[in-house]
Amino acid sequence: QVQLVESGGGLVQAGGSLRLSCDTSGSPFSFSALDWYRQAPGKQRELVARITNTDSTDYADSVKGRFAISRDNAKNTVYLQMNSLKPEETAVYYCHARTFYNGDFWGQGTQVTVSS
Repeated sequence: QVQLVESGGGLVQAGGSLRLSCDTSGSPFSFSALDWYRQAPGKQRELVARITNTDSTDYADSVKGRFAISRDNAKNTVYLQMNSLKPEETAVYYCHARTFYNGDFWGQGTQVTVSS
């Protein structure tokens, strides 16, 4: 199984910033895309940001201009820089990897809480 391990979540005041990390070093597979999703209580999991193997990126409209996804191939890590955080963005944030031939995989999630 591909191992994805998120870190960097925590409590932050509205307007503050956090950087999430996803360690993909446990995976023997090549990824076609690495994503960040989030899921707030009682709501469906939503795609926040995506970066592909060709380094194209996509963002949810609600986070454009504030969030940035990036990857460091040498460290086998994907990041999500989150700026100007809003209380409604309180959620569990999940790393997700799509492989070319071996399905997709999820991390365990990291809690982000944005206080008013």
